[in-house]
Amino acid sequence: MTAIDVRGLRKSHQGFEAVKGISFEVAEGEIFALLGRNGAGKTTTVEVLAGFQRADAGTVRVLGLDPWADRAAVRGRTGVMLQEAGFFPDLTVAQTIDTWRGFTSAPRPRDEALELAGLTAKAGTRVRQLSGGEKRRLDLALALLGRPDLLFLDEPTAGMDPEARAATWAVVRDLARQGTTILLTTHYLDEAQRLASRLAIMDAGRVVAGGDMAETLAAHAGKVSFRMPAHIPPGDLPLPVTVEHGRAVCRAEDPDLAAQTLLTWAAARGLRLEGLEVRPATLEDLFMESATLTTAATESTEQPR
Repeated sequence: MTAIDVRGLRKSHQGFEAVKGISFEVAEGEIFALLGRNGAGKTTTVEVLAGFQRADAGTVRVLGLDPWADRAAVRGRTGVMLQEAGFFPDLTVAQTIDTWRGFTSAPRPRDEALELAGLTAKAGTRVRQLSGGEKRRLDLALALLGRPDLLFLDEPTAGMDPEARAATWAVVRDLARQGTTILLTTHYLDEAQRLASRLAIMDAGRVVAGGDMAETLAAHAGKVSFRMPAHIPPGDLPLPVTVEHGRAVCRAEDPDLAAQTLLTWAAARGLRLEGLEVRPATLEDLFMESATLTTAATESTEQPR
């Protein structure tokens, strides 16, 4: 079943087209990462999906409903964790959850929400005394109060320490295992790579890359790097390399095979490839590559004819 179905979505603000005809699907129970630089159109897309804005063109269905026309029904089945939430600073964490429970149909018990977000020990602490990471965990607790079928997470672990990030990731994975669909936007690319099974990368209002996470990364070049041997010109190496800060860098679809080729070549000449590193393509590589290609395409279209 499809939880989110977007076809040709367009949305403009004061004459500026922020989203330019994007399409993607998110399956039920899936963790889907929607990524992009600031200004790429992610926030506008999420606001349309959550029913905060109306699409200018295209078709959008969330849990089988139109998120604008049926926004009351959609909001009753979704949880939203925004980048910045408005809290009453003098309320305690427990009082804040109790207040939000009053706005939520069939909410979780307060203690369950506190435990899910790892805030049990902070129940009596005033919101203004929380750290940035603890406030994000309170945001998560509030987003989960209604046991949502679909959860929007916008920078969910910003400001968290490594232990809190890992605990939040565990909560997100557990929710997905229980059938909750999760749409994640984050600038922590390692977070997206660890959590999401599929992704879409937006840039300048368009989807420029996406699909299955593992397949998408496997289709891109990995990297082999090592300290460049003294007195060896890069052209003498058996594979094409670039020299970056004194290190030879070889990009290859099969980095393990490339490393074997380089090591065999070095052994035949009595050389040692010091500081050898071999790694497959990462989401950061894909993200930077997509952004570079988009920038180049934009500059090309802007050249005078």
